[in-house]
Amino acid sequence: MRRSVLVFYFFSLFIAFQVSGQDSSKTILFFGNSLTAGLGLDPVQAFPHLVGQKIKEHQYDYTVVSSGLSGETSAGGLARIDWVLRRPVDIFVLELGANDGLRGLPLSATRSNLQKIIDKVKTKYPSAKIVIAGMMVPPNIGVDYSQEFVKLYTELASKNKATLIPFLLDGVAGNIALNLPDGIHPNAEGQKIVAENVWKAIKPIL
Repeated sequence: MRRSVLVFYFFSLFIAFQVSGQDSSKTILFFGNSLTAGLGLDPVQAFPHLVGQKIKEHQYDYTVVSSGLSGETSAGGLARIDWVLRRPVDIFVLELGANDGLRGLPLSATRSNLQKIIDKVKTKYPSAKIVIAGMMVPPNIGVDYSQEFVKLYTELASKNKATLIPFLLDGVAGNIALNLPDGIHPNAEGQKIVAENVWKAIKPIL
């Protein structure tokens, strides 16, 4: 791999690791792909920042850290999780797997990668609370695959006693008015709804 490519890769990791809010005693880490990164939008329009605003409004003592990387798969997330965990984490929100599903990758590999990510978080920060963002894939990939994909998140949440967001894009997916022209990524209005979905799940554990 050429040096320029390496420099670009690590620069991408740097800009993906964005912090909103003031320094505080606790940290919420959003770890995901382009959905977390807010592809096509200003970072302040992405749901991690919007959740951070709600946290401020309710005067919870947390700093929100967004580490979303566009195109990230579960394998890619596993490869970079150690770098991200250099900062202490109190609540870890895992939003990965959608790109695996869209590519039709083996669910056994996705499940294994996500579990290993969770294990790394638990090992380094045993008291951290885990939140898993559930996702869905289009049925055209295969009905059985689509159904098993949804179950994957439920099973991971149950196994790890984690908080589950049943479907991160609930109320947004499939709505042209709430997505960018690609029909996949939420626009600014869609991100507001996603933020509400996340807020409902994490508020009880703050």
